[in-house]
Amino acid sequence: MDISTKHYSELTLDEFHDIIALRISVFVVEQDCPYQELDGLDKDAYHLCITDDNKIMATCRILKAGIAYPEVAIGRVVSDPQHRHLKLGHELMKAAKNFVFEKFGNVNIKLGAQTHLTKFYNSHGFVSTGKEYLEDGIPHTEMILKTNH
Repeated sequence: MDISTKHYSELTLDEFHDIIALRISVFVVEQDCPYQELDGLDKDAYHLCITDDNKIMATCRILKAGIAYPEVAIGRVVSDPQHRHLKLGHELMKAAKNFVFEKFGNVNIKLGAQTHLTKFYNSHGFVSTGKEYLEDGIPHTEMILKTNH
């Protein structure tokens, strides 16, 4: 199993295709939520992937401060349904937080969690900001990981 983080400009066409295919298979098809998956933010994002034998098992994207929120953001966190038993979301979040701290320093990190996953994100240090909203018909909770400055 390999963990890598690449800026969009460093991804191969096949890598970007596979990232988008996984996101669509989960966020659009599995969750039965038709929405515009490609939102234009991927082009200025870092894409963290957990792969095995060149197959993406889990991925997320990391956005610089000022793109989605004033803070650095982690989003589009997704695991391949065939590999969910491996609990790769935990490895993904650890690696994403480590990347953010190495790349951007000791900064706060924000994310918009599907509300049913708030306990998962709590386990990684994120707390609710109190802002709850519907995104594409799915309840979400804004969460933040505050670091000591």
